[in-house]
Amino acid sequence: MTTSDARPSPLPSSAARPVVWSIAGSDSGGGAGIQADLRAFGLMGVHGCTAIAAVTAQNSVAVTHIEALSPEVLDAQLAALAADLPPAVIKTGMLASADNVRVVARWVRALRAQYPQSPPALVVDPVRRASTGAELGGEALRMALLAELLPLATLIKPNEAEAAWLVGRSGTPPELATDLRRRGAGAVVITGGDAHPGTGTPQAAQWSLDWLDTPQAHGWLALPRVDTPHNHGTGCTFASAAAAALARGYCEADAVVIAKMLSTDGLVHGYAAGRGAGPVHAQSGFALQPARLPLLVPALDRLPGHAVHAGRPAFPALTQAWMGLYPVVDSADWVERTLAAGVRTVQLRIKAEALDALAAQGIDAQAYLDEQIARSVQAARAVQAQLFINDHWQAALSHGAYGVHLGQEDLFSADLDALRRSGIRLGLSTHSYWEVCRAHAEAPSYIACGPIHATVTKDMPWWPQGPGNLAYWSAVLDEPVVGIAGMDEARSLEAVRCGAQGVAVLRGITHAADPEAAIAGLAQAIEAGRGSPPLAPPPLARPTLRGPVAVDVFPSA
Repeated sequence: MTTSDARPSPLPSSAARPVVWSIAGSDSGGGAGIQADLRAFGLMGVHGCTAIAAVTAQNSVAVTHIEALSPEVLDAQLAALAADLPPAVIKTGMLASADNVRVVARWVRALRAQYPQSPPALVVDPVRRASTGAELGGEALRMALLAELLPLATLIKPNEAEAAWLVGRSGTPPELATDLRRRGAGAVVITGGDAHPGTGTPQAAQWSLDWLDTPQAHGWLALPRVDTPHNHGTGCTFASAAAAALARGYCEADAVVIAKMLSTDGLVHGYAAGRGAGPVHAQSGFALQPARLPLLVPALDRLPGHAVHAGRPAFPALTQAWMGLYPVVDSADWVERTLAAGVRTVQLRIKAEALDALAAQGIDAQAYLDEQIARSVQAARAVQAQLFINDHWQAALSHGAYGVHLGQEDLFSADLDALRRSGIRLGLSTHSYWEVCRAHAEAPSYIACGPIHATVTKDMPWWPQGPGNLAYWSAVLDEPVVGIAGMDEARSLEAVRCGAQGVAVLRGITHAADPEAAIAGLAQAIEAGRGSPPLAPPPLARPTLRGPVAVDVFPSA
């Protein structure tokens, strides 16, 4: 991709908008139900269609009447939509009767059979009660949801009370989510904005906590609780935003992150429409607000401010936040060579496979690793450079390295608290929304975003993010952002225009015919980027991992 065609694209034009159906109840007060769904669909750039399953008479203070539409009327609406506007995703809300659940399930199965190459995803928001607390369908509805819709659900989004009701027992959100997936749901998010998980700590009350359980990731999604009376339609908005994100090609975990960002923005901008609770009202640009990006933590005691980690500091900031050219090399010889050429941030990455090969030859791999790290640390200190050791965090600590760079898989094995206590700097790799949320929760010294362009240095499932995503993450994150993969001089200049504070280069230096000349050319291009007009970020980062809805959103990068 050239600089001229790299400008971030807006949300899809109307001709390119995927179709999402909302099968739900109508809220005459305009706060929840299909009215909330359509607002979220519009913000997410999809075309929303509606099939009304129930009609409510309500305002901001009371629901005075609910009537489930007949299965025949619901079926007729779905038949009309299917004839002309087949869905990428179907989102269900208040279905109000077991018969209506069965109608929806028949249509989901029929559409998936009709479109085997692009079967519609299904997002289920299992509304149990009206706002008044009146049961909608009772036990018959519960059994129909379990038997008919749950096994078809791509994603189900109950709140904690609804999850317990569905499975017929109490439990923690992680336990309930496991049960729901065991019963057939592809992914689960149990929202907890209306409840405080029973942790026994006052810190939990400060957070809005949703338990995420998807094929990609699981953990607590956390944002500071928004204290507002104007929260009508939050659950509908969350589910419809997730459905729209799936329709735009995001994987389940990323779709849930985006939904939390949008619904939280809706709470922040909720307003009074009558005498009671007003509707949530998310704004365009919601996903560009740094305060909307949630944390993803494996356990509640990893939340900042929790009693177990009270006062847990961020990792130290970089000595030089502007990293510029950031070579990634595989030996102390290369570290010394790049430093001699003027580089002041460098990463030593000795892969486990290389150490295994040495061991197979009878060479002491640990001694080799220690020697390479010790030499690199000494060389970096001599010129006050920022040296990061990839993966081998114990050895980096023992040799007093400036920093450690970890991949996402290392977050589960590395002793992050020991690293934090040591005062070492930490860089983390990310490829998607949910990975950024997981990295962001650790408050690292920098976050690497990649692959920006196609790469042959590492086999991975991720699509290239492209410069638009780099501009997006540079705008949203407080931490310095490093762009990595496929960087040449033109792309390095462009990366800096996107807001990157560092440009990681691997083969472009170590495989160059003249590495010193390559370093000089890259450094010159990066400096030119600092003096060039910045590229504006897109409203959303584009998908980087295939989701349940196949969408062509991955142009060559």
